[in-house]
Amino acid sequence: MKRYEQLLDLVQSLEGDFEKFYDKSNQAAGTRVRKGMQELKNLAQEIRVEVQDIKNKA
Repeated sequence: MKRYEQLLDLVQSLEGDFEKFYDKSNQAAGTRVRKGMQELKNLAQEIRVEVQDIKNKA
């Protein structure tokens, strides 16, 4: 469940920047959103590989 918590923490940490970008058109917040989404993509890939490895061992 640690990985799930990491995923939730990352998504929640981006909430403020999403609001600033979409509601207030803050361009710097948009850059942070893009960076955070890239981190989310990388974390998701790590989790996918980890799940596949565990599945293959079973």
